[in-house]
Amino acid sequence: QVRLVESGGGLVQAGGSLRLSCATSGRIFSITPMGWYRQAPGNQRELVARIGGSGTTNYADSVKGRFTIYRDNAKNTVYLQMNSLNPGDTAVYYCNTYFPIAGYWGQGTQVTVSS
Repeated sequence: QVRLVESGGGLVQAGGSLRLSCATSGRIFSITPMGWYRQAPGNQRELVARIGGSGTTNYADSVKGRFTIYRDNAKNTVYLQMNSLNPGDTAVYYCNTYFPIAGYWGQGTQVTVSS
């Protein structure tokens, strides 16, 4: 059974940084492509960053150059380093496989950026 647990969110001022963690368990392997998603109030959930099985990364244009996704396979954890945060980044952040599986969504972690 796969379980994904997000943590690391919080309240930060514009220009600040946060690092989100996604602890994985179950059939999530080091080569499983993973993604970080976010959903702001009134908006659809969107993919912000992905990491492929080979370590290749891709980012949404809105976060490119500010966010970095990486993984520590020894800790079964996927991270999202977020720098230069702005109020537009305010959302609940989730991790899931790159092709998200409905049953894998966790509670997410709230990120709030104040101006």
